[in-house]
Amino acid sequence: MCDYSLHHVMSTPAKVGDVLKTTSFIGSSTRGFCAAGDPTVAVCVLPGTELAFASEIECDRAVGFLPHRRLAATVARFRQVDLDKPYAHHDAIELPDGQIVLLTNLSEGQTATVLQLPADEQAQRAAKTEAEPAQAEPIYIFGI
Repeated sequence: MCDYSLHHVMSTPAKVGDVLKTTSFIGSSTRGFCAAGDPTVAVCVLPGTELAFASEIECDRAVGFLPHRRLAATVARFRQVDLDKPYAHHDAIELPDGQIVLLTNLSEGQTATVLQLPADEQAQRAAKTEAEPAQAEPIYIFGI
């Protein structure tokens, strides 16, 4: 998904194999994922999507001059939190040890590859790409 503060930013849905980059979007107070080659388009990730980061996941510290905190993980599952709070950040990743990190707290410039979409989303996308059954040409009857 794309957090509420990214609704005014152009976006595209994530696909398996996409390389994403953590970034701050112009005119937004939050961070999110963009395509590695286009920092102006947000990539919306569905809850349950599995991600593999190119290196150890890092997040910013509350005090800006301290070094980034390394989280000792390179894989994560995207999820949403605090959905009952409309003006809170919802987009997060869950690490293998169960730790949850808001996407907006991730350090900028990290890259991650989409490994797998949630099962129900994969089925929906597969159904859309299957060929439609051929329809017979209509038969026109004149002069009855």
